[in-house]
Order: sequence, then structure tokens, then C-alpha cells
Amino acid sequence: MYTIKDIFDLNHTIAGDYLLSFVYPWEALDGIEALILSLGPSLGEDYKEVMKGVWVHRSAVIAPSASISGPCIIGEGTEVRHCAFIRGSVLAGKNCVIGNSTEVKNSILFDRVEIPHFNYVGDSILGYCSHMGAGAITSNIRSDRKNIVIHDGGKDYETLRLKVGAMLGDHVEVGCSAVLNPGTIIGRNSRVYPLTLVRGVVPGNFILRNDGELRDILY
Repeated sequence: MYTIKDIFDLNHTIAGDYLLSFVYPWEALDGIEALILSLGPSLGEDYKEVMKGVWVHRSAVIAPSASISGPCIIGEGTEVRHCAFIRGSVLAGKNCVIGNSTEVKNSILFDRVEIPHFNYVGDSILGYCSHMGAGAITSNIRSDRKNIVIHDGGKDYETLRLKVGAMLGDHVEVGCSAVLNPGTIIGRNSRVYPLTLVRGVVPGNFILRNDGELRDILY
């Protein structure tokens, strides 16, 4: 339920061919920097390399107070708002919002992703039309600094990575001030209540309440 093909429509990112070379989304995290550097020079005349390793579509809107480090691609129609902090190795697709005081690093944002207010997204992949409410964050490193393990009921999957944030499927809604613990995976169309602490795998088409209860979205 949480392979790349299960949770993402790869037609909504220029990283589609790259992602197809992996089975699980966390396997793609190591190569994001190299991917951006390979894609950037071939993006065409609608993109401008505004600084070394940073390609921005001519229709994107970048606030003057935003801080962007390369390598990075900012896609068509994407808005980077005041005081956003892009720390490098970020591929943002079409019509995304990276909002005020939002920090992003080593992540792929599919088209129409919105992280609009006070969010932190690190070592993560956010699927098409996914949205994180104000103050919602991805936690990407354990307090004991051990490698991240994906927990799915009785099954554990070793990522062999020190840092893994969250993998949000297409059309996922994360409520305000939710915390997605390291190695969180949320399936397509699922919703997370505000103020929820999320661990492990949330299946697609479910609602996760802040008391930990899972409900079928059609319930």
C-alpha cells in the first residue's frame, strides 16, 4: 500500500522517470540533488538559472525576502512567499505554494502541493495536490539518531537512512499543527486531524483522528 506506484500519480512531476527506478519512496531521497542538477540544464527557455544550480520558471513568483539555496527547481506558476527558506535539493512542481516562514530541504513536491504557513518539510516526498495546514511539520530524525524504520502494524522496514521525513500520497490533507514522525507514510486521499501525532503508515482513503482512531473516509 505504500510503494511509489501505490501512493503517487507520476504524471504530476518531472521526477516521474526517476521515481520509477525505485520501489519505495524513501529510496529516492539520496538522489534528489543529482536529479535536480541533471534536469536543470534541459528544462528549456521558460526556465532561468537565477543563481548557480537554481532554475526558476518565468511564471513563478518569488518573494524578495525568500531564501533559496541550490540545487533547486521552482516550477511553473509556483509561489514562494515571504521568508520561505529553501535549503537546497528541492524540486517544486507546477502551481505549488511554499509559504511564509516555511522551510524545505531535500524534498520533492509534486504539482499543486501547498505548504503555505510555518511548515517544515525535510527529506520528504509530497504527492499531487497534497496540503499541510498551518504549523504542520515533518520530523525527519530520531532523537536517538538511529536509522529510521517504517512501522506498519507488525511489519518493520529498515530504510538504512538517518533522515526520513514523510511520504504523502496524492490529495492528502494534513491538519494544522500536526506532527508527522520520522518515516510516516500517508496513503492517497487520507486526512489527518489537526494537532495529531502521526506514526507509521496511514492507509489510503482513511481519516486519522487526533485520538488515534482511524476511520474509513466513507464511514
